[in-house]
Amino acid sequence: MKTIPKVDVVGVGLNATDTLIPVRDFPVNGSKIEISSAATLLGGQVASAMAACQQWGLRTRYLGKLGEDHFAQLHRSEFARLGVETHLFTAAGSPSQQAYILVDHTGDRTVLWKRDKRLTLLPEELQREWIVNAGILHLDGHDTAAAVVAAKWAREAGVPVVADLDELYPGVEQLLPNIDFLITSRDIPQKLTREPDLRQSLPEVFRRYQCKLAAATLGSDGVLAWDGARFHYVPAFQVNVIDTTGAGDIFHAGFIYAYRKGWPRQRQLEFACAAAALNCTGLGARGGIQPVEKIEELIATGQRHTAAFDVEA
Repeated sequence: MKTIPKVDVVGVGLNATDTLIPVRDFPVNGSKIEISSAATLLGGQVASAMAACQQWGLRTRYLGKLGEDHFAQLHRSEFARLGVETHLFTAAGSPSQQAYILVDHTGDRTVLWKRDKRLTLLPEELQREWIVNAGILHLDGHDTAAAVVAAKWAREAGVPVVADLDELYPGVEQLLPNIDFLITSRDIPQKLTREPDLRQSLPEVFRRYQCKLAAATLGSDGVLAWDGARFHYVPAFQVNVIDTTGAGDIFHAGFIYAYRKGWPRQRQLEFACAAAALNCTGLGARGGIQPVEKIEELIATGQRHTAAFDVEA
C-alpha cells in the first residue's frame, strides 16, 4: 500500500469556476446594462482555502470532484502549480461547478451558481488515511454525507475539524456535533437557534454541539467568537475593496494557518481577518491572497472599522 504523507491540513469540499462581472450597480428588473469585462477565475470554498494555505507554506491536501470539461483541467493545473496534493474525482459527462458573480462598485457580490448532482462527493470515494494523516480537517459541509464520514474519522484520530458553513445543507445536523471550530456566516447561528442576537446564539451553538469555538464572520463588522468562557471580537480592517468574493474562504485559511502556528485565539482571529481583508483588494476568490508578511503588516499598521461589539461589556 502506498504511504500517505502527513500534511498540515486536508480539505474536503467545493471547487468552482467563477465568471466575475464588474457592474456599477446591481441591475434592476427589466434593465439592460453594458459591461466592460468578464474574467473567468478559480474559486470554491475549500479549494480556495487550500490554495491560500499552500501559498503560506503549509502542506495541503484537497479532496473534491470535478466535471468532465476544460474547467476541470484548469483546476488540476492550478493545484499542480501550487503544489497542493490532490485526490480529484471526475463526474463523467458532467460540467464542473460554475458561478456567475456580479460585483458592484462597493465590492459586494451577487452569486448565480449551478452544480450538477453528479458532482456530489460520495462517502465511499474517501479513504480514511487521507483524513487522519493531517493536522487539521477543513470542510464546507456541502456534500454532507461525505463530510460526516470525514469528520468522524478525524475526530476518532484526534484531528481537529474546522467548518465553513454558509448554508444549512440537508443532513447538516449529523455533521455539527463532529465540528471543533464552527465558523459560519452571520445568519447561520440564528437559523440554528432562532435567536437573532449573536451574543446569545453563539453560546447556545457552542453548548448544543459541544464545539471548541463558535464564531460568525460579519463582513465589515469583523468576527465574533465564543470559546465557552469568553467572547473574542476583532473589528474588520479598512482596505480598498474591489471584490468580496472569497473573503470567507480566505478567512478560514487564515484561521487554519494561525491555528497550526499555535498562536493565541485572538491572534488567530486577527490574522484571519487581515488575510480576508487583503483578499478583497483583488478580483476573484483568490485574487488578493497576500504573503504572510503583508498580512502581518496590515495587522500592525492597518486602520480598523468601528467596533460593532464591546466584548468587555
